[in-house]
Amino acid sequence: MARIALCQVNSGDDPEANLKLIRTGVEAAAADGARIVVFPEAAMARFGRPLAPVAEELDGPWATAVAAVAAEHDVVVVAGMFTPADGGRVHNTLLVTGGGHHRGYDKIHLYDAFGFAESDTVAPGASPATFELDGVVYGVATCYDVRFPELFRALADDGADVVLLPASWGAGEGKREQWEVLVRARALDSGCWVLACGQADPAATGITVNPKAPTGIGYSLVADGFGRVHAAAGAGPETLLVDVDPAVSAKARTATGALANRRL
Repeated sequence: MARIALCQVNSGDDPEANLKLIRTGVEAAAADGARIVVFPEAAMARFGRPLAPVAEELDGPWATAVAAVAAEHDVVVVAGMFTPADGGRVHNTLLVTGGGHHRGYDKIHLYDAFGFAESDTVAPGASPATFELDGVVYGVATCYDVRFPELFRALADDGADVVLLPASWGAGEGKREQWEVLVRARALDSGCWVLACGQADPAATGITVNPKAPTGIGYSLVADGFGRVHAAAGAGPETLLVDVDPAVSAKARTATGALANRRL
């Protein structure tokens, strides 16, 4: 079993203040036995503010501070940040740090949808990413990536039994329903556990944000390779602590044939 914490928080505009959220979340999760602590997309700084001024390399002070927190508590931390890209844009990067790892995954699929154009300020990544901890392979994906089953199947082909999915989901009519369906569908498509950690809904705590930015709806969710929901959060700040059995992924793939029976 792998114990994983999903810290559904409201990130603010200030990266230093958001580091405090990460320290507090990691400390509590590690005390409860978590080996991996996941924070949402844009944990460094929420959407709706200029991103280029806060973007840093993976060896910069923000990521280095997160790495120190992970090392102090002997966990892997996965958290959304922004790193510099060419042409004045940034990469929407997931930092994976701790347990001998310190690397980033740059979001491949950009949120040019529902009237928002992430590609105006963010450059796309190109390569899926996995990491190993305690003999288990984990894949990572970010928010809008969940609409693309081929990425999750590619992660399964690369050995992942669990996919960690930080998000800052955009609000709107039907968006919660889409989020829940997509997380469960990607688990079924790939036979992986999908652990989706979203930004909490700012409205749930009375926080005023840019109404045009995807600043989160909450409802973090954990589904296994059979599409069964094992844990779900509400709209506000909350931590989900889940014990994941990677062996369920092999059982799901055998039962559904979703990978073995592919023809395209």
